[in-house]
Amino acid sequence: MAARTKTTAKARPAYRCTECGNQLPKWVGRCPECNAWGTVEEYGAVPIRTTAAGPVSTPAMPIGQIDGKVATARTTGVPELDRVLGGGLVPGAVVLLAGEPGVGKSTLLLDVAAKAASDQHRTLYVTGEESASQVRLRADRINALSDHLYLAAESDLGAVLGHIDAVNPGLLVLDSVQTIASAELDGAPGGPAQVREVAGALIRASKDRGMATLLVGHVTKDGSIAGPRLLEHLVDVVLSFEGDRHARLRIIRGIKNRYGATDEVGCFELHDEGIIGLADPSGLFLTRRDKPVPGTCLTVTLEGRRPLVAEVQALMVDSQIPSPRRTTSGLESPRIAMILAVVERHGGVKLGKQDIYTATVGGVKLTEPSADLAIALAVASSSSDTPLPNGLVAIGEVGLAGEVRRVTGVQRRLAEAHRLGFTHALVPPDPGKVPRGMKVVEVADIGEALRAIPGRRKAAAKPRTEAAGGPPAPRPAPVAAPAVAYPEELMQGWEPVDSEELN
Repeated sequence: MAARTKTTAKARPAYRCTECGNQLPKWVGRCPECNAWGTVEEYGAVPIRTTAAGPVSTPAMPIGQIDGKVATARTTGVPELDRVLGGGLVPGAVVLLAGEPGVGKSTLLLDVAAKAASDQHRTLYVTGEESASQVRLRADRINALSDHLYLAAESDLGAVLGHIDAVNPGLLVLDSVQTIASAELDGAPGGPAQVREVAGALIRASKDRGMATLLVGHVTKDGSIAGPRLLEHLVDVVLSFEGDRHARLRIIRGIKNRYGATDEVGCFELHDEGIIGLADPSGLFLTRRDKPVPGTCLTVTLEGRRPLVAEVQALMVDSQIPSPRRTTSGLESPRIAMILAVVERHGGVKLGKQDIYTATVGGVKLTEPSADLAIALAVASSSSDTPLPNGLVAIGEVGLAGEVRRVTGVQRRLAEAHRLGFTHALVPPDPGKVPRGMKVVEVADIGEALRAIPGRRKAAAKPRTEAAGGPPAPRPAPVAAPAVAYPEELMQGWEPVDSEELN
């Protein structure tokens, strides 16, 4: 009987993208990873391998016997950042902080690196975008100097790992991960293959040493983190640094956090001396004025679990073009268009041929539906040229049928408004426990809410002319709009405007 011979599987050809290094099982014209055309080439055969069982680094133990104290968070010295991280930096944790250019990522992390440095925990700051002297000048400006803060300017992964071996830091700050490249791989820094390799090597070093790592990441045009999506899966925490470069407010928002909640935000204010945390940022979103003015209304929004009092403004003027303008700043245009339609259809406010401008104060962006009622009141107040009472906030979502719906965290919002001195509130039905000393009026629909605007409509009649060459017609007397019912509890402390002053 013939002996049975052992055959081996035929090696299959493999393909690799010369641009990003992505390996493919077959040839394609366009690389699915970097979207480059004509870069996929055959480079050899990949033998079929199987992984055999090998020695383990540490034996498996019952979960109850694992020491959880090793993963205790250590403060960064910046309370607002600790709030988002869930108490501080956990040894061995890798945090990715991404944001637009110029928002202040490097300034914030340099301040964190200096405050976290101590005798027991050295800090290594590696910059791949600037020189060491440039970073030193920024450190002088924001007073971020420490004897235990080490600085290096490198763009090679091997050199970065060498600095880690030499300094043995407790915290590593890398600015940024897209500027570091490995000599073992082809491709420019920032490519998908390079970003994977750099992130993987630093994550392994962080876990082996118990070293916390802060990585700075770039963003694309649409605001997403640059590089492969795998980067967000590899790291432990993903933070988004947001803010308008023309405003002082900066917000750190948690997107992913293995050590805490993802619904927390940290608020910062940009100064010449650096970025300072704001424990009470509501003052940035309000306008200080002695008397109320038409077209403004206050609301309480939730950024994560933090309530913030914000001001919504609306301005209506006669349009000079056939299609009136609808301009927004800090608000979503589709939602503003919906609220305007509801106000006109169910609130009885005639918008007509008028340009409508809506905006927020202080650079804050309101995206949650709880600001709908405040926007509707601001538009109606501007239309009637009648200011809302002092000390009034409006909270609620407005539906297409004109109803005012409940929103989450009404009691928390009312408590924040009461703490800041607001005495009256318009809320949806059944708001729950109300702070003592605060008068709350429940409104079921937009009609009831708009009746909170007291007074009369300013009738500024325009002079009319006859046909060309004819004498101008006499100016008609202004006609006051019918007075609306107004809850007496909201009228306390408010002085109505005299009709003579309006006309």
